[in-house]
Order: sequence, then C-alpha cells, then structure tokens
Amino acid sequence: MKKATIEHKRPPYPIDSVDNALRILSILRDEGAVRITDVASKLDVAYSTAHRLMSMLMYRGFALQDDSRRYVAGPALGAPVIGSSWTQTLRELTRPSLELLCSRLEETVNLTVRVGIHARVLMTIEATSVLRIGDRAGSVLPAHTTAGGRALLAHVPLEQLERLYRGKGAELAGSYLPDKEFEELLVELERTRKRGYAICREEAQIGVAALAVPLSTPPGRSMATFSVSVPVARLEALYAPDKLGLIFHTQDEIVSILRSEAGGENGRSERSGR
Repeated sequence: MKKATIEHKRPPYPIDSVDNALRILSILRDEGAVRITDVASKLDVAYSTAHRLMSMLMYRGFALQDDSRRYVAGPALGAPVIGSSWTQTLRELTRPSLELLCSRLEETVNLTVRVGIHARVLMTIEATSVLRIGDRAGSVLPAHTTAGGRALLAHVPLEQLERLYRGKGAELAGSYLPDKEFEELLVELERTRKRGYAICREEAQIGVAALAVPLSTPPGRSMATFSVSVPVARLEALYAPDKLGLIFHTQDEIVSILRSEAGGENGRSERSGR
C-alpha cells in the first residue's frame, strides 16, 4: 500500500482566509481555551477578522464558546472519519424526496446520522425563502441537543445510553451528563418514541428549532434521520396536520426506497455467490 505524504511546501497561491481558519483549528487543538484577542494576536489580524473566522468555525461545529466566553475545540475537530460508502448512497437515495419536502414546506431539511455521541449532518436541502435556516452540511453537533440526534437516540437501549453519557468513557470524553440532565434526556426520548418525532427548541442553535423523524435503514447501516429546521417562531406551524402528514409521508417513502435498495443488494449478492 502506497504511503500518504505530507506536503510542507507553501502553495504558490495561498488563500489567507483558509490558512487562518486552519491555524485557528491548530490553536484550539494544541492550546485549549483561547480568547478572540489571543487569536487575533497570533494570526496578526484585526479583532473583527478573527471574530468572523471563529464564528464560521462555531457554525460548522469546530469551535464552541464556554461559560467564561473563551473558545474551545468543538465536536467536529475530534470527530473520527465514518469511512463508509453508505453515506454517499444514503444521500443519493434520499435527495429527491427531501428536495420535494423542502419545496412543499418551504423550510430547510437536513439529513443526519449518529456516530457515538455526535449527530453529523450529511446533507442540507436549503429553503429559498428569505427568512430561512442555512446550510449545515458537514456540521457535527452533540446528539442529545439536536432533534435529529434525539430521533436516533430514542432507539438506543438504556444500557448503551448509560455507557454514552454516564460511564467512565463519558467522563473521559467530556460527554458525561449529571443525574438531572440524564433523567431529562430519558424523559424527552420517551416522548419522542410515543409521538414518532423529536423536537428541539434552540438547544443546538439560538433562534433555531427543528422537528426530526427517524429512518429505518438496512441492517448493518448507520441509522439516519431527517429534520425540518425553522426559525423558532415557526416551530408550532410544523405541528399542523397537513405539515406533519407531509413529513410522515416522506418518512414512509424514504424507508420504502431504502428497503428496496437493500433487497436489490441482497439479490445481487446472492446471484454473485452462485
């Protein structure tokens, strides 16, 4: 197997904004908590420039702001590679249905999978209305704070939830939830199972709410979900029977497509094995 090489030579046409964003990631990785003034000084850029760069990194989940207003590494910075062609197949199979749902609701729709304690947005179908939620594709967020993550965690056995959020590994990973927060999560997951969808109100992003439904995927594949993201003031409108009906119809349609694809794969495997 050919080894990958690291290119240390500076490119002939460097993009300074990209280089500065990457340098901030290195700072967060190596130094822990930092302030914008420190970042601006290290990069030798204006405070406003450093703030804009950090805001984009926060938007994509590569940085977070702690209680003392300092910036720390976000979940996307340490997230492992999924390493599966299934995610590309999933995007291709679900895109037509999600695009149609987006056009009918006139709201942004996200396709998400869960990897451990993280929810990863694989694809965003962005609405065209003026007041809309933007593209979050590639974002990595704490699963228990998002509608998509909750829709998936609702199908995780209690023992596994305890390992994810209460075990020694959770303490080391920084995902440990105290008694009250863990009990609140369990209550919310039970509500999610009963009504068939998960919701969040600004837990993941200020001013943003979402409603998500799970997608049953073939055995051995990452379970997925899609969510409708809206300005928080429009969340109640999603509960209208016609809009919920569209969401559940899309859910059934996609599950049927995924099952058909799985059946086709099984048939091809059986024929190739003869």
